[in-house]
Amino acid sequence: FHQIITGSYDSTIKLWDLAAGKCMTTLTHHKKSVRALAQPSFENTFISGAADNLKKWVGSDGRFVKNFTGHKAVINALAVNDDGVVLSAADDGTMNFWDYGSGHCFQTSTTVAQPGSLDAENGIFAAEFDLTGTRLITCEADKTIKIWKEEEKASELSHPVDMASWRKKCIAEAKRRY
Repeated sequence: FHQIITGSYDSTIKLWDLAAGKCMTTLTHHKKSVRALAQPSFENTFISGAADNLKKWVGSDGRFVKNFTGHKAVINALAVNDDGVVLSAADDGTMNFWDYGSGHCFQTSTTVAQPGSLDAENGIFAAEFDLTGTRLITCEADKTIKIWKEEEKASELSHPVDMASWRKKCIAEAKRRY
């Protein structure tokens, strides 16, 4: 069926049935304004972003799947590529990269405002991966469009994953009720 998903400043997400012309479900799990949504091409799910956290949902009925916690800022943009990499970009210029399946944040970065800009112009308003999924395009508060490329020489040695803390975080989240 044909569907549109909307996020709102009243912290709700609505799943709309276009054929019926009405809202089928209203999700109220976020505590802050939902400013970003993204849907991968490889499965019927979607992710929502707000200042409280990111949440993954089943696309057909809005069932909650999991929280992605750790990006401590107001999320303005989300993007997902076909490799299952999620970007969350925020109003303070921070970018977190997540694994869509596990919810693990494997990299963080911060944009740099162009020379002559104020620190307050460090935010990211929109983001999308190109068709190859290897380049990221961001639209930023300093009136720039930036194109980011994956670091080709990155490896597990140069960018190690702290598996112990990640496992601890996963176990703690599994014990919490949502």
